[in-house]
Amino acid sequence: MQMTLTHRTVLLNEAVEALQIQPDGHYIDGTFGRGGHSRAILARLSPTGRLTVFDRDPQAIAVAEALAAADPRVTVRHDSFATLAALPPASADGILLDLGVSSPQLEDPARGFSFRHDGPLDMRMDPTRGTSAAEWLATATVAEMTEVIRDYGEERFAASIAKAIDRRRQERGPVRTTAELAEIVAGAVKTREPGKDPATRTFQAIRIHVNAELEALQQALNAALGVLRPGGRLVVISFHSLEDRIVKQFMTRHARAVVDRRVPMAEPPPPLLAQVTRLMPSAVEVEANPRARSAVLRAATRTAAPPRALHRAGGRT
Repeated sequence: MQMTLTHRTVLLNEAVEALQIQPDGHYIDGTFGRGGHSRAILARLSPTGRLTVFDRDPQAIAVAEALAAADPRVTVRHDSFATLAALPPASADGILLDLGVSSPQLEDPARGFSFRHDGPLDMRMDPTRGTSAAEWLATATVAEMTEVIRDYGEERFAASIAKAIDRRRQERGPVRTTAELAEIVAGAVKTREPGKDPATRTFQAIRIHVNAELEALQQALNAALGVLRPGGRLVVISFHSLEDRIVKQFMTRHARAVVDRRVPMAEPPPPLLAQVTRLMPSAVEVEANPRARSAVLRAATRTAAPPRALHRAGGRT
């Protein structure tokens, strides 16, 4: 029997409100998922408005292409939002990035994202490209595994977990399933946080590494400065502290005027972002959808016209 996997969009109305939709504008949904935010954006666009959607997941792209077949305002890109810089400069009125993993990805054992369902240890957003979690764990050194689990999972027992994985490889061969990895981690974690599976942090860390999630986020944020028109809105929903820290620091940095110390008397250029805001899900939403409890929405407005050199350089500032 085929599973029916559903996804409840987090901060749906809040994210769309934060975009401040102009009916004739061009908007970008950098993480289409199952299309919750995209459909809400389309509902506010006029017949001349446009929506470009990105996603790495082939299943999400299939849904997006079906939507595009029925709505000529939609353009689909099967790619990471890290490639935003490929879009024309100053071409978008709003960019939405809803980070993290969707419910269908977590609940499908074949995708290998969750320790709650036994399946192949894959974890790739796009299972047709790149290195799977099992392949990486088969070759990574203890030092490499320790660094990833510590830095991306904020796991204090990272070294013990890495050594346990290495022992398992030597004694019984590579780790191939989610259940095998969860069992190894459970044996290596000395104390457990109340209400949290001991494998939570390790699975998060390996997923982030396999998909280069934080690097992709940095690239997308930088590219957004070149792709947004003056007055355009950047809206990002993050689900863990590593993502949110990057978004917060990025928006804070670009909302400040930067003084050139080589010419201290010169008037500093205006900041690139303004109207930076932060929003959390309501208690009602968290009760209805527990996965919303860690979500943080941050939004900002693009100010001065983006320099062409910024776009050509891939968004570096």
